[in-house]
Amino acid sequence: MSLAVAYSRALLGIDAPLVTVEVHVANGLPAFSIVGLPETAVKESRDRVRGALLNSRFDFPNRRITVNLAPADLPKEGGRFDLAIAIGVLAATGQVPATELEQHEFIGELALSGQVRTVPGALPTAIHTHRTTRQLVLPVDNQAEAALLGSDRVLAATHLLQVCEHLRGEKRLPPVEASTTTTVITTTSSLDLRDVSGQAHAKRALEIAAAGAHNLLLVGPPGTGKTMLATRLPTILPPLSIDNALEVAALASVSRQGFSFENWRQRPFRFPHHTLSAPALVGGGGIPRPGEISLAHCGVLFLDELPEFNRRVLEVLREPMESGRVLISRAAGRAEFPARFQLIAAMNPCPCGYLGDPSGRCRCNVDQIQRYRSRISGPLLDRIDMHVTVARQSANLSFTPTTQTAESSEEVRNRVCAARAQQLERRGKPNSELSNHETQLDCHLTSHDAQRLEKAVDKLQLSPRATQRILKVARTIADLANCANIAPQHLNEALAYRTLDRTQT
Repeated sequence: MSLAVAYSRALLGIDAPLVTVEVHVANGLPAFSIVGLPETAVKESRDRVRGALLNSRFDFPNRRITVNLAPADLPKEGGRFDLAIAIGVLAATGQVPATELEQHEFIGELALSGQVRTVPGALPTAIHTHRTTRQLVLPVDNQAEAALLGSDRVLAATHLLQVCEHLRGEKRLPPVEASTTTTVITTTSSLDLRDVSGQAHAKRALEIAAAGAHNLLLVGPPGTGKTMLATRLPTILPPLSIDNALEVAALASVSRQGFSFENWRQRPFRFPHHTLSAPALVGGGGIPRPGEISLAHCGVLFLDELPEFNRRVLEVLREPMESGRVLISRAAGRAEFPARFQLIAAMNPCPCGYLGDPSGRCRCNVDQIQRYRSRISGPLLDRIDMHVTVARQSANLSFTPTTQTAESSEEVRNRVCAARAQQLERRGKPNSELSNHETQLDCHLTSHDAQRLEKAVDKLQLSPRATQRILKVARTIADLANCANIAPQHLNEALAYRTLDRTQT
């Protein structure tokens, strides 16, 4: 047989579209060509495949070999097609049965010795193959990642010879065992909310933000605990569901950092430096890769020293904050990544950082403060649900333990989980993701409270978007109090979290 068809999968965002690997062996001058929009690493596959076949004691045809990777308009990159190409060559020359190829898909890079090496994106590939009736053959180093799916149709191999023995029926590859970590929620963080001394007002805001997945801005002088509060937010967030955890793991799998099993079932926490570029934040590259906002999907994106970020970089956050997705278009193709993250930002109130401090050491004038704060656009601030001032606490040098009185992260997380459970039962999503229509239905106010809200909106000159976000925060506060309706005290607290202290400027 001179024509064989094998199956593999490419990577396009977190999608893994099917690639048909057609191998034709014909008479003519010896040649090995690969067509179908391959990039350099794919073109180099011919040398890796030739070496792997010869060193595995297979016959390499001294004929004209043409490999077509279909569809031809889909970009292909990396060495993930090596194994499928090698199996296609063996099937086209009758060294393995071609009838078995219809029931399998292959991904893996080949070493010259025939060893099957790890490739990125094994988890999204396994997810897409699971939706078909085929079995997926992948490198053994990727088996633990693919095991998170819990499918019995994933097979792992260390060498090309093992794959051929499986296809010949001589020695079948055993299915990858489902990972037991899919049912285990790990909490390896040593951080705890009780580590933060005082700051009861900020802790309350953090609890509300966690319960409703609201965006939060912390403003205060240096050393007041803004970063400590932000880094402890993941310790009070509800655990990820299996579906969300798989989506987060798939994003990490296709990124250059790779997936870490230490963070399984934990919400991601991304803490980028303020010098990062817009492509690093939203994603990019010749072949699109996820950026920080996608790697923070279902988790937290913490931007410390917010005004120090380039304003153009911050502006690219606006659309993903509304849609929860980011579409990246490049010459090589388009990719869409989920990006439903919770933004936590921190900043000083002025350039020196001590505006409003009781010591009176701030010497910034009005123009300097205005220029500093204008680095953050109004539309971006409008999308941040809660603005909280973190005041400087009095020095406590007694070193008296506070663990006996301060609440732990576990205690706060229990309340957060209870409030989030109400939201999921009501709408299947946290309050921050409610549509305008759902907000009207779930955030009903009495006529008196509605009038008070209208007066506050007029006085503070808030936009309709900000008004909707106030209602969503009030709904979350009511959920934490286990109240069916929004009470006046819930609305008052939500309004207090909306704006910065204008008297400082």
